[in-house]
Amino acid sequence: MIEQYTRIILKSGKDQSLRRFHPWVFSGAIKKIKGPVNEGDVVAVYSNHDEFLGIGHYQGGSIAVRVFSFEEVEPTYDFWKNKLQKAFELRQMLELTDSEDNNVFRLVHAEGDGLPGLIIDFYNGTAVMQMHSIGMYLIKDQLAKALKEVLGDRVIAIYDKSEKKLFSKAGIEIQDEYLLGKPANGEVKEYGLKFKVNWEEGQKTGFFIDQRENRKLLEHYSKDRSVLNMFCYTGGFSFYAMNGGAKLVHSVDASGKAIDLTRENVELNFPGDKRHDAFVADAFEYLKEIKDKYDLIVLDPPAFAKHRHSLPQALQGYKRINARAFEQIKPGGILFTYSCSQVVSKEKFREAVFSGAAIAGRNVRILHQMTQPGDHPINIYHPEGEYLKGLVLYVE
Repeated sequence: MIEQYTRIILKSGKDQSLRRFHPWVFSGAIKKIKGPVNEGDVVAVYSNHDEFLGIGHYQGGSIAVRVFSFEEVEPTYDFWKNKLQKAFELRQMLELTDSEDNNVFRLVHAEGDGLPGLIIDFYNGTAVMQMHSIGMYLIKDQLAKALKEVLGDRVIAIYDKSEKKLFSKAGIEIQDEYLLGKPANGEVKEYGLKFKVNWEEGQKTGFFIDQRENRKLLEHYSKDRSVLNMFCYTGGFSFYAMNGGAKLVHSVDASGKAIDLTRENVELNFPGDKRHDAFVADAFEYLKEIKDKYDLIVLDPPAFAKHRHSLPQALQGYKRINARAFEQIKPGGILFTYSCSQVVSKEKFREAVFSGAAIAGRNVRILHQMTQPGDHPINIYHPEGEYLKGLVLYVE
């Protein structure tokens, strides 16, 4: 059944991670390749002793194979449809698929759903697909057809947003496009609050769905507080703070477009509310001169480290930005601080934050340790999938 596929033979001792069901094969682990291979091809992976280990998509680069099955299976249309069906059933179990108050969720979370290289986010009838591997991109039409079968009338449009995520050495033309239909509008609901989402031009797939439960937690702490939402993007934390009874909320981002969208989203939920204002500014500069102005600060920066070689610099960045917040926050304040860098471990992030607290000379206690929600599941054999980490801190 799988004899037709090119074989990837691993070096001695390099098969242990796959025996523990880790879904990546690194280029340095490959001893030889038996047969022709191009970017995106399905390949079978074997040990140096000719034992079958898994089947996956091949791609040039550090991660040479992304394994989508550890069984000898043929990746037919029904195979992919079954994977999508299982992912959807998990979201049904989480009560995200038919909620009146929530119509935005992550439907497929790559390795977390056994579909490495594929992200699908659902926005009130529009499914936004983002491919992180050429193999997934080459079967995008199959995936879109299967997705429509699984979701039925729930989906009215499917948009592929892979252009900025993929580079093909094989000369494959990659462009963003609608694979099905056209959406009516970009308005979604999360816990009853309204958001405008621009998946065509916005960051990621258009919105940071992974902070849903953390935004809800912030609402609980916001009553009668002065809130600063740094790196606000579309303002999610800001109007959860307003919903929780904050007396003042300021949103700050270096992007003017993000600030415009934040203002639009605040107006959707709290028209004419004078508690909110938004500013275009550099985070480090803004945090210089706000002594005791805020007693709740949110730090949710973009990934400071996207590759391991940038890790030391990233940790310095987390230390500096948190030290600045610790220095400026009112006594008795609450700090929500996050890292979305996959290469930054929970331990390293905590060390950076605690170093910032020590620099500021503040007494700090942990109230909550946060991660991504259930629709961003973590494959237990793939700890790298736990990319989002956060702390809620009480600052004396």
